[in-house]
Amino acid sequence: MKPYILKPAAATGITPPIKRKKFLNKKINPTVKEQNTSKDMTEGSPMKLIIQFAVPLLFGYLFQQFYSLVDTVIVGRFLGVNALASVGATGSINFLIIGFCMGVCNGFAIPVAQCFGAKDESSLRKYVTNGVWLSGIFAVVMTFTVTILCRNILIWMKTPADILEGAYQYIVIIFIGIPVTYLYNMLSGIIRSFGDSKTPVLFLTLSSILNIILDLFCIIQLHMGIAGAAIATVISQGVSGILCFFYMKKKFPILKMTKEDWKFNPLYIKNLLNMGVPMGLQYSITAIGSVILQSAVNTLGALAVAAVTAGSKISGFFCCPFDAMGSTMATYGGQNVGAGKLDRLGKGLRSCVLLGIVYSILAFTFLLFLGKNLAVLFIEPDQMEILSQVHLYLLLNSAFYIPLALVNIIRFLIQGMGFSRFAILSGLFEMIARTLVACLFVPVWGFQGACLANAAAWLFADLFLIPAFFHCRKRLTFLIKS
Repeated sequence: MKPYILKPAAATGITPPIKRKKFLNKKINPTVKEQNTSKDMTEGSPMKLIIQFAVPLLFGYLFQQFYSLVDTVIVGRFLGVNALASVGATGSINFLIIGFCMGVCNGFAIPVAQCFGAKDESSLRKYVTNGVWLSGIFAVVMTFTVTILCRNILIWMKTPADILEGAYQYIVIIFIGIPVTYLYNMLSGIIRSFGDSKTPVLFLTLSSILNIILDLFCIIQLHMGIAGAAIATVISQGVSGILCFFYMKKKFPILKMTKEDWKFNPLYIKNLLNMGVPMGLQYSITAIGSVILQSAVNTLGALAVAAVTAGSKISGFFCCPFDAMGSTMATYGGQNVGAGKLDRLGKGLRSCVLLGIVYSILAFTFLLFLGKNLAVLFIEPDQMEILSQVHLYLLLNSAFYIPLALVNIIRFLIQGMGFSRFAILSGLFEMIARTLVACLFVPVWGFQGACLANAAAWLFADLFLIPAFFHCRKRLTFLIKS
């Protein structure tokens, strides 16, 4: 069957929506409707739907950050500041590669969400199977390439000599686990496309608990050092991916594939690449700026690297609601574009932005008064200089959480609408901002300059994303009416 999603328009770089006549008065197929774990986001109050979908995601992100936090605490407390700095020095390159994997998988899930909104089961299955083929190819090629190059990249990033070996031991194991990263993110993205945000969170929670247990066992009992922390992360993510697979196989009859569904289809492959690659590149382009910034921070010494590492971990915990809002708006946008309900896009955006502003104010207030106390989780209380640096990092980041909220909400909504290539441009703005800070401010202002990098990146991205949303909505209206 010919897919409802039309051939991508080269001029705009989007996957055009389903034409209105294709789905009006179309009966909902029982095999889709009966999935009580899924959620149709094309009907009802946008605010209510967003909250219901985002809250389970939030708990998942919080727990993910929690085990990442525990991982860092265990490394810092049991292996020392240098080990903490070693793990921290890999953060930007980790985001560069793993972020691409996550972005690609999120992009592959968008056509699935659009087909779900249009009730097109045949195309939905073909997008899933062809997405699996592509994920496997990407995983093999990336694993082989980055494991060979990662030591050279760390050297190029001017990683301090006293933490270089530890950083390499950690990141090379993480990169060997790229296939399980694809496994979990691809399958959890498909499940979320059906409107089910709770189940991936449950599996992530279970794997997070496993990760903490393995951390303690590998580092304390087996004395595996930094490598033990990386091994624990890879194993736990693999478990969550396997759980997603068996859940999908049991709970979604719509995904019972035929031999025809598993054929490598060029049209579906092209649509998936048009959605997935730009989203992956958006993460990677953003991360390039982080790599350049990390290189500048590395020149400030191991103590500065440790301070940024601790500050980033704490800040990541407080940024989880923004991640949840972003993932929610991607599914919300995909389903409503698939159903042709463009009037709901603006309503959903306004509701989610309001939530983001309220939370941003609360988070800044909390970190203003208690941020320094959180730093003690990572750093001994007598190391006052590092504690003060961590607190400064948290304050300057949280003061700009409202721009961050806009970045996540609008970017992911635009991606869900089908304009994934616009994500590359927003990532480019972030990269430029972080690069300017790394080259101009860090050499002059030192650590204080590094603390301004995220704020500059978020503001630059918003300058592009806010007008981009209105352009994309106008373009969609034209495509549907034509």
